[in-house]
Amino acid sequence: MERAYLGNTGIRVSKIVLGCGNFGGIGSSPAFFGRGESRDDAFAIMDAAWEAGITTFDTADAYGGGRSESWIGDWLRTKGSAVRDGIVLSTKTFNPMDDGEDHGLAPQRVKRQLESSLQRLGVDHVQMYLTHEPDPDVPIVETLGAFDELVRDGKVGAIGASNVDGAQLRDALATAPGARYEWVQNSYSLLDRAAEQEVLPQCAEAGLGFTPFSPLAGGWLTGKYARGAAAPAGSRMTQRPEPYAHFLEDDAVWRGLDGLARAAEARGTSQAALAIAWLLGDERVTAVVVGPRRPEHLEPALVALERPATPAERDELARGFAR
Repeated sequence: MERAYLGNTGIRVSKIVLGCGNFGGIGSSPAFFGRGESRDDAFAIMDAAWEAGITTFDTADAYGGGRSESWIGDWLRTKGSAVRDGIVLSTKTFNPMDDGEDHGLAPQRVKRQLESSLQRLGVDHVQMYLTHEPDPDVPIVETLGAFDELVRDGKVGAIGASNVDGAQLRDALATAPGARYEWVQNSYSLLDRAAEQEVLPQCAEAGLGFTPFSPLAGGWLTGKYARGAAAPAGSRMTQRPEPYAHFLEDDAVWRGLDGLARAAEARGTSQAALAIAWLLGDERVTAVVVGPRRPEHLEPALVALERPATPAERDELARGFAR
């Protein structure tokens, strides 16, 4: 497994990051807490990831209402020091832990939430801590001040931002009182290229890392969906279709998917592997966050790592989705 330094943090992350957002839920939505992967399923996925050389696990306090962090902590407690010392943990805060509970990035909440995350994870610090969403009600200088304090206290190694746009990132970098955002974790894939407009150029200019999530766009880039056909049982389109519903009537999406299928066949690989290879071929991408539902779902990412897409392949695939 290849590793890379995360921006200028000095933290080395595996080029494939295990996303744990489906452990005990589906992301941070309270409506799905207690669903998603079971504890046993999560353990099997973490075992497979570690065996494949994946040393960076990404979670959030609100994933599964705390279940994701708790199960990672439970898994770590079953392992020896080689695993516990080798894992690089990334967690986030913003969303409520359940219906009716508070949310946001007020300094006292940030500090409280980190303490609860450390307790669930069973560690005294995390290498990576992110804002899960921007908070329009709290000045960014106050949030960054709290994060800076956590870094100085040794509870956090470095801080990052998730789900930010260009203006929000620019504002944060301009107002950081001490510790600054050192990387961004946004959605990025052949079907979601918004990061290319402002965020990726800013990351490159400021020396920030970039760790995209949703590399397969909710399964759309795997080939599992077909025009006019019902979505497969248990797929994201049967559970949380809202973020992807606009693809259904978009001819450019279907044309791009047809082109991806042809390119994958010509390359002798899967559509999922080629979609991830497209990301790994971008020199601005530090590592790719994948969220497998089963251990075998790690395989496309591992295949992609062996042969990232060339610049010419990246351009050709991207043109296939152009409008």
